[in-house]
Amino acid sequence: MSTPNSDNEIGPISPIGPISPPIPRAGAAGPEPELRRLLRDPTPNVRALAARLVAKLDLACLRPALEELRGDPDAVVREQAAWALARLAPRGGRPGAVVRTHGGYASLKAYQTLEIVCDGTVVFCRRFIPPASRTRDQMEQAARSGKQNVVEASAAAGTSTKSELKLMGVARASLEELLEDYKDYLRQHGLVLWSKTDPRALAIRKLAYAEHRSYSTYRSYFEAGDAEVAANTAICLINQAAYLLDRLIKQLDQAFVEQGGVTERLDRARKARRAAQEK
Repeated sequence: MSTPNSDNEIGPISPIGPISPPIPRAGAAGPEPELRRLLRDPTPNVRALAARLVAKLDLACLRPALEELRGDPDAVVREQAAWALARLAPRGGRPGAVVRTHGGYASLKAYQTLEIVCDGTVVFCRRFIPPASRTRDQMEQAARSGKQNVVEASAAAGTSTKSELKLMGVARASLEELLEDYKDYLRQHGLVLWSKTDPRALAIRKLAYAEHRSYSTYRSYFEAGDAEVAANTAICLINQAAYLLDRLIKQLDQAFVEQGGVTERLDRARKARRAAQEK
């Protein structure tokens, strides 16, 4: 099915009566959490309408949820998801804008996972690594660096794609350093590094789909589990965060190639204005 290019080409969606709850408007807390829930609503028409609203609000942080809807069993939902994805700018903000929309890092799954990694690492270090150990400080700093660099990248996104890419790369490198620290701990203490197919690892990985996921979702693994359980839980979370960051970096690369940095966008805007004035 072809992807429509404008609102007029979308075509009507069959009415199903009133939708409850109503699609939210943007407020102080932002519409992302409620829209994320509506994109998973059991009613196809609700999912389709939510996809359209994501595009209207240009919420790039919900791109992964729209990607999932491209495989939806309902044809109308698939069509609306494809239309919404085509309409979204690569990183939010309308195409052609000189200063892009930025912020909203708290809605990113990558940031949410990094926050859990940071909190879990602090608990792990306090439980299992001596206070005077240099490794303890290094692990806590690497965990914090991963999270904080995503925050800084989000702040830089409005005016510098290059800076945003660089900071995301620093966050990714910090995760790699932290991952090696956990693996070293397991090896040096004669503990087992769980494989991806280990039932215990699979159970932890499935928690990524839990509603309202936070550190509390994994609290028992870090605070009640032994060192092997806590370290392997952190490793599962780090691998998930790394995957999500890699996807973000790929989107940024694509946006930079397609639209350039702020200097190039300014140059295009000036040329367009001059051309309009000469007409």
